[in-house]
Amino acid sequence: MDDFNYDKIKVPTISGRYINYDHIAEFLRALPATFDIEVVGKSVRKESILSITFGSGPNKILMWSQMHGNESTTTKAVIDLLSYLKEGNAGVSEIKDSCTIKIIPILNPDGARDYTRVNANEIDLNRDAQDLSQPESLVLKKVYENFKPNYCFNLHDQRTIFNVGETNKPATVSFLAPAFDEERNNSSSRLLTMQVIAAMNTMLQKEIPGQVGRYDDGFNANCVGDAFQMKKTPTILFESGHFPGDYDRDKTRELICKSILKGIEVIAKDLVSNFPIEHYLSIPENGKQFVDILVINPNNIKSNMTNTQSVPIQYKEVLQKNKIVFEPHLHYFDKEPKVIFAHKTLNCNDENDVTWLKDNNLMHLLS
Repeated sequence: MDDFNYDKIKVPTISGRYINYDHIAEFLRALPATFDIEVVGKSVRKESILSITFGSGPNKILMWSQMHGNESTTTKAVIDLLSYLKEGNAGVSEIKDSCTIKIIPILNPDGARDYTRVNANEIDLNRDAQDLSQPESLVLKKVYENFKPNYCFNLHDQRTIFNVGETNKPATVSFLAPAFDEERNNSSSRLLTMQVIAAMNTMLQKEIPGQVGRYDDGFNANCVGDAFQMKKTPTILFESGHFPGDYDRDKTRELICKSILKGIEVIAKDLVSNFPIEHYLSIPENGKQFVDILVINPNNIKSNMTNTQSVPIQYKEVLQKNKIVFEPHLHYFDKEPKVIFAHKTLNCNDENDVTWLKDNNLMHLLS
């Protein structure tokens, strides 16, 4: 990654949280002939699902994004990765000779257009690994079986609720080496997954110290990552989370792009064994202690509330006129944490904060 300059390779024309094939089509059409673009299947609504293949080396890496249509950060990150790979410098040449990389930028095009987690049949594709009831699931299965990858990168977004361990640090990036059985034992493929994650975490700790978490590793054979681990393919779950003030996830996009490239680099250079699994296991598990907004001292403006109460508010992402709008709603925890952290804290003893509440139409939530 010595020759990697993110600002130089970022594709600024692809931005925001709402991303579908229309947004990336022009970029893909402009890729040189060193990239093999093919239609690998169709969605429920018959939209084409594409793959882009680069390189000719023996290390095969398969990655897919927007399995959940409303998780677009990693799609932008892989577009930036493709932008870097088309540069053709010495680092890229090494990747090209040692790796074959196949990317499905949007696996769930219908969900991407609707900005929904599920596909057009309202099925979560990441719970369909065994039933294979959906055309998109069958596309991924066919690509996986034909390509025979040595590694898989399973690319997702996670909500703003996640913190690292018990700290007040947001889980800006989270990883998981998925389990392959109920007992969560380690196999050779799962150990390799842990080592690649350890390499990426080593890099990220220099950029976002304390902001990398480990996703829950409860086993579910219906999840694609677990299913591919069962097939003895090292499969890494990437989760793009919140960086302070970055609701468009531009900083997270950069960090995911760098993480993907770091993973490719250690595979390409046969450096995976340099990173001990203990470094993976030392990554704190995700907590669920964050809300987007926490209103404190609401009794100052609402007489029916006590001075010990606080009001947690979470944004809901809503598609309106081809843009994502962040609608505030009261947040109810599945299990109330001892401590609640907030990306923004508003104090009703502060006139400026009260004005902000009024200007953003949040007063009705304080009741």
